[in-house]
Amino acid sequence: MKPWEKLDEVTTRGGNVLTLWRRAHEYAIRLDGAELMTSKRTGSEEEMSRLALEALGRQAERVLVGGLGMGFTLRAVLDLSGAATRVVVSELTGEVVKWNRGVLAPLAGAPLDDRRVAVDTRDVAEVIRDARAHYDAILLDVDNGPEGLSEGNDRLYTVKGLDAASRALTPGGVLAIWSSGPARGFERRMRRAGYSVGIHTARSGGGKGARHTIFVGKRKR
Repeated sequence: MKPWEKLDEVTTRGGNVLTLWRRAHEYAIRLDGAELMTSKRTGSEEEMSRLALEALGRQAERVLVGGLGMGFTLRAVLDLSGAATRVVVSELTGEVVKWNRGVLAPLAGAPLDDRRVAVDTRDVAEVIRDARAHYDAILLDVDNGPEGLSEGNDRLYTVKGLDAASRALTPGGVLAIWSSGPARGFERRMRRAGYSVGIHTARSGGGKGARHTIFVGKRKR
């Protein structure tokens, strides 16, 4: 088996080290040496997009995707949305955007080239804070979810952060959150913030691979 080759490295604004790796046709992004994602296991990100837009129950006009990763969540949103849908993808690390416009672009069919997409390089918490009843759906694929690797992302998953996301949603809008594991107690936190909540298990490799958890919260009208 071929060894992993490091293609790029960047220190994030939070002081973490983000690296891009390649082995043959597989790519991986790691944070401080721990694997965040690979191009071979994308099933749960795609499932999150399906679950969120299905729970919405109507055509989404505006969607916010927090965390670009390798572009698979964004690609799934685009494939499930109409021509009039507008999608903002919030990605704080500029190098991740650069990777998705370069070496990673073919993996998810170059979603950043889609005219429906706009990139916002602010922290997604800031994007959410500045929105008022603007998005029909918000999908957070940030870090590893509520039990993430970077403490800087924790505020997204507090009751205060979840309440801010609720205010950014249109009535009946949906907040979907990808989590690497069950995140015990998080459902209760979402309910405290006023969501009706569904919890789903998705496999990273489609029908096989690691089990991830998708929290789907619907803002009550």
